[in-house]
Amino acid sequence: MLGFSNGSGGGGVGAEDLAQLQSTMRAIELACSYIQINSNPVAAEATILSLHQSPQPYKACRYILENSQVANARFQAAAAIRESAIREWSFLATDDKGGLISFCLGYVMQHANSSEGYVLSKVSSVAAQLMKRGWLEFTPAQKEVFFYQINQAILGSHGLDVQFIGVNFLESLVSEFSPSTSSAMGLPREFHENCRKSLEQNFLKSFYQWAQDAALSVTSKIIESHSSVPEVKVCNATLRLMHQILNWEFPYSKGGTRASINVFSDGIRPDNALSRKTECVIVQPGASWCDVLLSSSHVGWLINFYSSVRQKFDLEGYWLDCPVAVSARKLIVQLCSLAGEIFPSNNVQMRDQHLLLLLTGVLPWIDPPDVISKEIEEGRSGSEMIDGCRALLSIGTVTTPVVFDQLLRSLRPFGTLTLLSMLMGEVVKVLMANSTDEETWSYEARDILLDTWTTLLTSMDGSGGNAWLPPEGIHAAASLFSLIVESELKATTEDDADCLASVSAMDERLGSYALIARAAVDATIPFLAKLFSDHVARLHQGRGTVDPTETLEEVYSLLLIIGHVLADEGEGETALVPDALQSHFVDVVEANNHPVVVLSSSIIKFAEQCLDAEMRSSIFSPRLMEAVIWFLARWSFTYLLLVEECNLGSNKLQSLPSRACLFTYFNEHNQGKFVLDIIVRISLTSLTSYPGEKDLQELTCFQLLHALVRRRNICFHLLSLDSWRNLANAFANDKTLFLLNSVSQRSLAQTLVLSAYGMRSSDASNQYVKDLMAHMTSSLVDLSNSSDLKNLAQQPDIIMLVSCVLERLRGAASATEPRTQRAIYEMGLSVMNPVLRLLEVYKHESAVIYLLLKFVVDWVDGQLSYLEAHETAVVINFCMSLLQIYSSHNIGKISLSLSSTLLNEAKTEKYKDLRALLQLLSHLCSKDMVDFSSDSIETQSTNISQVVYFGLHIITPLITLELLKYPKLCFDYFSLISHMLEVYPETLAQLNNDAFSHVLTTVDFGLHQQDVDIVTMCLRALKALASYHYKEKNAGNSGLGSHAAGHTDPNGVFHEGILSRFLRTLLHFLLFEDYSTDLVSTAADALFPLILCEPNLYQGLGNELIEKQANPNFKTRLANALQVLTTSNQLSSSLDRLNYQRFRKNLNNFLVEVRGFLKTR
Repeated sequence: MLGFSNGSGGGGVGAEDLAQLQSTMRAIELACSYIQINSNPVAAEATILSLHQSPQPYKACRYILENSQVANARFQAAAAIRESAIREWSFLATDDKGGLISFCLGYVMQHANSSEGYVLSKVSSVAAQLMKRGWLEFTPAQKEVFFYQINQAILGSHGLDVQFIGVNFLESLVSEFSPSTSSAMGLPREFHENCRKSLEQNFLKSFYQWAQDAALSVTSKIIESHSSVPEVKVCNATLRLMHQILNWEFPYSKGGTRASINVFSDGIRPDNALSRKTECVIVQPGASWCDVLLSSSHVGWLINFYSSVRQKFDLEGYWLDCPVAVSARKLIVQLCSLAGEIFPSNNVQMRDQHLLLLLTGVLPWIDPPDVISKEIEEGRSGSEMIDGCRALLSIGTVTTPVVFDQLLRSLRPFGTLTLLSMLMGEVVKVLMANSTDEETWSYEARDILLDTWTTLLTSMDGSGGNAWLPPEGIHAAASLFSLIVESELKATTEDDADCLASVSAMDERLGSYALIARAAVDATIPFLAKLFSDHVARLHQGRGTVDPTETLEEVYSLLLIIGHVLADEGEGETALVPDALQSHFVDVVEANNHPVVVLSSSIIKFAEQCLDAEMRSSIFSPRLMEAVIWFLARWSFTYLLLVEECNLGSNKLQSLPSRACLFTYFNEHNQGKFVLDIIVRISLTSLTSYPGEKDLQELTCFQLLHALVRRRNICFHLLSLDSWRNLANAFANDKTLFLLNSVSQRSLAQTLVLSAYGMRSSDASNQYVKDLMAHMTSSLVDLSNSSDLKNLAQQPDIIMLVSCVLERLRGAASATEPRTQRAIYEMGLSVMNPVLRLLEVYKHESAVIYLLLKFVVDWVDGQLSYLEAHETAVVINFCMSLLQIYSSHNIGKISLSLSSTLLNEAKTEKYKDLRALLQLLSHLCSKDMVDFSSDSIETQSTNISQVVYFGLHIITPLITLELLKYPKLCFDYFSLISHMLEVYPETLAQLNNDAFSHVLTTVDFGLHQQDVDIVTMCLRALKALASYHYKEKNAGNSGLGSHAAGHTDPNGVFHEGILSRFLRTLLHFLLFEDYSTDLVSTAADALFPLILCEPNLYQGLGNELIEKQANPNFKTRLANALQVLTTSNQLSSSLDRLNYQRFRKNLNNFLVEVRGFLKTR
């Protein structure tokens, strides 16, 4: 029918048809030329689009491909075949489907020697995509026909050009079947998964073997030749294909089902890819691949091939970067990460032999490191050495450190760990010698080698232990760490850019450095202690006579390095003393002599010197203080005032005397309280003596002080310290602390309130918070009661005071806990009226308004779940008053007459305010879900849903479609709408017509967004709306009432009901618009109740679609599909879980059946 059945020629074409085909070809050629020269591109794109969207354009596309002299026109013709075939697949005849694929394959074979490779790649890609589209339909015999043709091409039966095309087609095919690179086809995820499973289990291994055979057929010619030969192109393609196949995820490598891959087996360590820069894919193809990858001498052939060609072209430096060399190295590196069941469990030597063979081949790329490094610096390409580093990373990922170290011992007098250390050391030396901003090969090599160390030193159980390292490995790690520290200190004094870096700028590397140091703590901790002491001594010796800048920068870097070595980041979890530091120094019996204690104490003593004003001015610059504060925060959370049951680490370590020394020195019975007092005094100094140093103050508030209040036992001691009381007093009265930036104000207030947890009783905790915040609340109350408030409030110092107090109140509100909830509730209660008055007074001060709203949001969020019914009513009334006042001053405030700059600023202000109000309404919703009050649900006197809908009624006029283009506001708005419609659909009808219409208009807007999450929430809202109405009508109630019924306006124009409108919208969305297939199930859940609510409209819309089809076959198919949609799978009219599942399946089948020809214009 389409002229593709035999895959050739095209048969006879009449004169009239020929003229039409020629006309189409000329139009497409002209359009392509216009686009190329950017002349009338809109009309040209419309011409090309018409070809893509026209029904069954295959004859025209074939004619263009076979006759056009314009390559871009042929490219567009191939693209049109793909788009049309995917769209119309469901109603193409079986012969036509096969004919399309055969034509594309035949075309690329016949034009294999064409110089326009991108056209051939496109046609090959189209063939691959069409083969996948029909994969589950084609019989094994049909697939065999296709693949016989491909196999013959790959074996070289038709010449090198065709051989290359065959390999290139398999690349396209494998890419299409891989989830990460597959093309969208508008089909369910299940289809793609079934295709992937079939290819993996039945064909993928064969493809790899074909690529092996093709490579073997050309490599001898490449090795024997003295110049570049055509076989190189084929060889490169086969190597690329093999690498691509090994990148496959292999989820079905066991017995036909998804493999449950145990990454802890076979020496494979847990995936720590998130902590490293270099990607390393573990290859686990299963036992069935053993004969192809291991038993067939494939690895030996690959190593020998690369080595032979490398030796032959050794003098030609460019060869290392030529495509075939790069592809061969990539494949070798990939084979280094082979793991899993491919290695028989009863033959443990096979894996070691495999890795040794690969290491033997890789060794010339990286050893000796100094010689190779020198060659690279003299102009040789560094790509081979970098790939060698990647190979070590791959081997380290799939082995234990012991196996990794032993591999090299049969080839060298030292282990692989020593080689790794030598290699890393050489790279570090190059970095020290070439201190430039330009990132060279050495930067990349350093990152890869650090990732290798990280992988090896991250123990199997994640504890950080290092007992498995042999003495030689420990010595290598110690030597390397010493060199690393030297290089980092040198970099800080030479690189001006680094001197401006923040405390966390080096964190990406310091974590790896710490692991290396912990692998040799017996050497590295004393080394760091001596180095730090020497630098401190140098600072004191040179005071007043020598510029200390260089030494200060080195101390800065040392503090960061030592902080990482001694402690891990404790964000989100309890920080443990690293096992490596607990398990060593076993001969130490005096705590004063424990190296970790010595090092920690020397730093604390140094930090204490900043309390002296003279020392502070001469040594402790703001930058150095940042490092001091950062170190104290990290260290104190791990070591300070340890409780016996905390920070224990491994059970086997608990009986060590050295561990007892380490754990008791900084506890409450020894130096703990003394050190805690020093840290608090340092914190107060950093806040009061360094005005304007934002980074330092944020580190102090966010990290150091926050770390102190994270443990209750420390809070207990804090409240007994004079220094802590001084900090609290300064917070309330010291004007210096009122100059902190907003986030520091908030954080400081939160920290001080959290410390109340250390009180002995709840009453004492509440009294502490009341006393702490009394000055803040009274200042707001006094200001709001001022008779001249309007004028007084506009003074800059008053605006700053109000802003500061609001930030502090917000910080206190965010620290709400059960023990302090009552005090914080009363704090908020006392400022309710002042907040409302200030909302009126500062209606033109957007920054203050936003702070007012955010305080209320955080306060309500922390309080609502604890409040009794009468207290809840107070909060609700307050929130309604706030909403009314805000609305009265902001409706219509954004004027289109403003300049574009002012308009954008106004939108941004409203965006922030409205997002805060939406968060407030969301928090109010939580009362019905999380309620710790003593009142039962029946005694609740306040209807939360009505309050929230009242809030929606007030703020919806403020939320324009323009403001919904702000992603965060959009997400918060639709989250609330979706939640409200799912939980409280019965109250939606209480909104007036304008508010109701506005809410549903925004839902319609959300349905057409690109963000899948937004569309999902809108669909969930529609489901809730329609299912509520349907159930209510069935129960004899009115449901949505007049909102669901159509009405005629005064002008005689009929307006359909809201459910009818969305049924029409959703059907159009599903049938004609582009969307993610992930949305189909959610859309089905919304469509099903809409159809049940409006069966007559559904029938009418179906009839309209049927009548629009000119093709009788399409009419019949569409009518049948519409009937099946609502009747198959025993679908009934009950909105239960089983029926929703049935309708999802029906809709998926319906869309596959009809969407293609309905979208054809």
